[in-house]
Amino acid sequence: MPKFTDVNQSESLKVDLKDTDRPLAETLNPSFRYALFSPIAQGGKSVIQSCTDLYLSRRVCYKQLKKAFAEDVVEQKRLLREARVTAILQHPNIVPTYDLGRDAKGHYFFTMKLVHGYTLREVLDFRDRYDLTQLVDVIEQVAQALSYAHSKGVIHRDVKPENILVGPFGEVVLLDWGLAKVWEMPEEVAESAPMDDEVEQPFTMTRHGKVQGTISYMSPEQLSNDVEIDHRTDIYSIGAILYEILTGRTAAEGESMQQLAYSVLNETPKPPSSLIKLKIPTLLEDLTMQCLSKNPGSRLAKMDEVIRLLSQNWQLS
Repeated sequence: MPKFTDVNQSESLKVDLKDTDRPLAETLNPSFRYALFSPIAQGGKSVIQSCTDLYLSRRVCYKQLKKAFAEDVVEQKRLLREARVTAILQHPNIVPTYDLGRDAKGHYFFTMKLVHGYTLREVLDFRDRYDLTQLVDVIEQVAQALSYAHSKGVIHRDVKPENILVGPFGEVVLLDWGLAKVWEMPEEVAESAPMDDEVEQPFTMTRHGKVQGTISYMSPEQLSNDVEIDHRTDIYSIGAILYEILTGRTAAEGESMQQLAYSVLNETPKPPSSLIKLKIPTLLEDLTMQCLSKNPGSRLAKMDEVIRLLSQNWQLS
């Protein structure tokens, strides 16, 4: 895969023997394992920092809840789920989890591999710098991660450009498994409710205050809180990202949450070839539109089928 634009590698230090040969303290205090924190990003309810693991002399990614949510039972459960799901799912396109614990205040945190790079959202913001082959390769690697997760009985439910990280050395990783669902572990699902920022939804793991996830990439069944939701919701999300790669716009249209929700539930997106002047490979267009079918039964049955089609010589189609 061609390399993406170089990124800031300021925290990627060369190996130094004085760090590798330094002995561990006779008495280890886990409360002092992590130091030299530096902010990376803030989500709606979590904070992500880089820090130094003093035991192993490496920089890692450290994730914890914001203070406002640190005592929230649902958000604690979601953070634990994300840490443990990513730890169990050991795959090259899923960031490894290193450690799970509580800080000095008793609040949960977990650490992961620190991967430098751009999110796919940042890449798509500069779409003209990258050719279609590069972008499709990214999606194929994400599909590999999802195929592996599905084989383990896990669906992601929040596949979107913001949760895909592209590194400078060909790395592609799917992030944020906080909304993951494990099959055969039913969880309470909220009843459908108006898609309004001011309407407070029922308080559940799936829907804490508002619908979780980004509407433009959510399947109709996820938006409807279908209790039978399965791996095909991730297939829909892959189709939504492919649609944006091909057209430069999202498959769902609308200026508000309500309009976007209506579009996802009721409107069939226009074929990419009808929206832009450049030639769209037929195989990619057909694949994208099939993934975006409102009816899960009309989509490709498995992520392996998506991978098979993406790996074909679609450039000649």
